[in-house]
Amino acid sequence: MQRPGPFSTLYGRVLAPLPGRAGGAASGGGGNGWGVPGSHVQLLGPAQFGTRGGAGNTNTSGRDAHSVCPAPSTMSKAEEAKKLAGRAAVENHVRNNQVLGIGSGSTIVHAVQRIAERVKQENLNLVCIPTSFQARQLILQYGLTLSDLDRHPEIDLAIDGADEVDADLNLIKGGGKDSKNLGDQWHKGIPIEVIPMAYVPVSRAVTQKFGGTIELRMAINKAGPVVTDNGNFILDWKFDRVHKWSEVNTAIKMIPGVVDTGLFINMAERVYFGMQDGSVNMREKPFC
Repeated sequence: MQRPGPFSTLYGRVLAPLPGRAGGAASGGGGNGWGVPGSHVQLLGPAQFGTRGGAGNTNTSGRDAHSVCPAPSTMSKAEEAKKLAGRAAVENHVRNNQVLGIGSGSTIVHAVQRIAERVKQENLNLVCIPTSFQARQLILQYGLTLSDLDRHPEIDLAIDGADEVDADLNLIKGGGKDSKNLGDQWHKGIPIEVIPMAYVPVSRAVTQKFGGTIELRMAINKAGPVVTDNGNFILDWKFDRVHKWSEVNTAIKMIPGVVDTGLFINMAERVYFGMQDGSVNMREKPFC
């Protein structure tokens, strides 16, 4: 009998540092906010049944998933799964004297709550750097030490969210689904953050080179497009085939006007899946 899929997933980079560019917009789901030196742990938002990232079957790649912790049930199953995934990541990876990157999204709230608890319980010395306004407010709300990349340019551990995870632990930033290939279950596309004046030429360049369709993400509660914390727009690229994601990600970032993409390539080393039955599963990146 197949086990029910997860509601929420956390992925994380927990070993080697990754050089690169900081920035990107967590606001609106765009941008890779943690392309900076340091460890990376990422939280995914709620997922649908049988999906990954909140994620579906953690064994889709044929590799083992390990149960991490049992499941209380004091809230909705989806929220409980988010809480379990977030807390498991904090328990396993947050250590004293770390610089933490704090992302955005619904699951990250539970991770920040647990970080604050541990700071009080264990007298931890932690510095927190936000990727977005929401993250900044969470850090302040829970009384954690707020900093920035100017003062702390190297991050030891980053926690954030993602939409979909593939068998190689490549991720799309921001719904929480578990798939063999990116796009199997997450159909809202890959977010691309662009400067406003470039959204039309960037859209044409991406679709001409890689196919699919692109939509400018529109706001729900106001007229006009979504505007990121950096004052940029978000394009949602709905690709129509599986690509070599590392090559595609590099090529898109080279297009003038692109700030960053919502692809996380070779960043995640460990993924936590909040399951429907209340447990949390963990799967590590396959190393060749």
